[in-house]
Amino acid sequence: MTQPPDPTRVHAFGDDALGEHDASALAAEIREGRVSAAEAVAAAIARAEAVDALLGAIATESFDRARQQAGRTGSGFFAGVPTFVKDNTDVAGLPTQQGTSAFRAEPAVADGDFAKTFFGLGTINLGKSQLSEFGISASAESPGRTVHNPWSLEHSSGASSAGAAALVASGVVPIAHANDGGGSIRIPAAACGLVGLKPSRGRVPQDKMSREMPVQVVADGVVTRSVRDTAAYLRETERLAPHPRLRPVGDVTGPGRTPLKIALVVDSLVARTDPETATAVRAAAALLESLGHHVEEIDAPVPESFVEDFKTYYGLLFLFLNATGKRTFNSTFNWRETESLTRGFAGYVVRHLYRIPLSIARLRAATIVSRRFFASYDAVLTPTLSHLTPRLGHLDPTQPYEIVMGRLVDWVGFTPLQNTTGDPAVSLPFAMSSEGTPIGVHLAAGMGREARLLELAYALEEARPFARIQDAAMLR
Repeated sequence: MTQPPDPTRVHAFGDDALGEHDASALAAEIREGRVSAAEAVAAAIARAEAVDALLGAIATESFDRARQQAGRTGSGFFAGVPTFVKDNTDVAGLPTQQGTSAFRAEPAVADGDFAKTFFGLGTINLGKSQLSEFGISASAESPGRTVHNPWSLEHSSGASSAGAAALVASGVVPIAHANDGGGSIRIPAAACGLVGLKPSRGRVPQDKMSREMPVQVVADGVVTRSVRDTAAYLRETERLAPHPRLRPVGDVTGPGRTPLKIALVVDSLVARTDPETATAVRAAAALLESLGHHVEEIDAPVPESFVEDFKTYYGLLFLFLNATGKRTFNSTFNWRETESLTRGFAGYVVRHLYRIPLSIARLRAATIVSRRFFASYDAVLTPTLSHLTPRLGHLDPTQPYEIVMGRLVDWVGFTPLQNTTGDPAVSLPFAMSSEGTPIGVHLAAGMGREARLLELAYALEEARPFARIQDAAMLR
């Protein structure tokens, strides 16, 4: 495999069946017979074996099964395209370990609802990708399960869909499953230089655990290297499982032509954005204005109570998980083996039980606030994250809860809002930092408006093509 000269940067791109194709191009190569599914899967396995010892992105491999599946004729737009599923989602025959050492997972007896739909697109699963424990932290750096950023092995790859992002960014696969309960598609996309779109609530079929939350904050989707792959994923998923009440996404293939009114928010409710990130988001705003859109800077349209409400809600979820883990998972569950961040969340809500009813009510009411906001604006542009991607260790989840939580709130100031409103949002790899890591910018729109976000994403990608890790030596 060809490696760039920087020893801290890792990629697997080379002259094999995958080449530099995105998922759409690879699928076309397979359909037209220039590459076989077996060759694509073999190349992806070879790439995984070449780089994962450095990345730590794979939780469980299923290479033999993938080879067998590649020998059979598949159907669907992405037929034959290799991928990974995040290890908090059931795939028949593989354990769902949830990124934790607190229990020993048994192989799932059946595919979950997400996997059924994802595999219905023709993708071939190579295994499970690593995540932070239960998807809590925005950085996957648990002891023995740390995921390294392909752009810089010393930096976080974000989370919780860290493994998925590292595998796509490094070229192992062109598309991978991710899900998002506070930014977990968008944060690793920003850290690893990818496109990461969180769909509208209910747009993509989900497993039972996500569907039954008191406030349905989690959404499933993918991380990709191109806007067209994300657009194709949403289009094909919609064909398999159309949502009866959401505006259809349809087939979005390029920038829109209608001038839009876009709000610009540079600083979050709780943190001032660092200069490099602020410069990137202002540059994105200027580019959108040059393309005919009207951009208006405003203060963050977020209630003062939002951060504490969100923490209270997640604390409730993890208090419930710790109390019912033996029933939710299996008899091997031991809450004392969870990380200090998980236990700290649960302890936080124990100290603030009186907040739960009002916090949940306010989070549910966020949809009304959002509807009013998007009556005045077509979209909102923000940084994906308040600061540059931190080095590993900064968000180590074994540190005291108060330290890690303070650092998380300071870094993750923008993405959680759309998890409560249910609105779609996308992170795009718009710039590069002085440390050689990607900087993401973030666009959100009203419920069901994925097509609008894709049109804006296409426009930015076309006007300023995204940096590629295999070209990294040319970027400095």
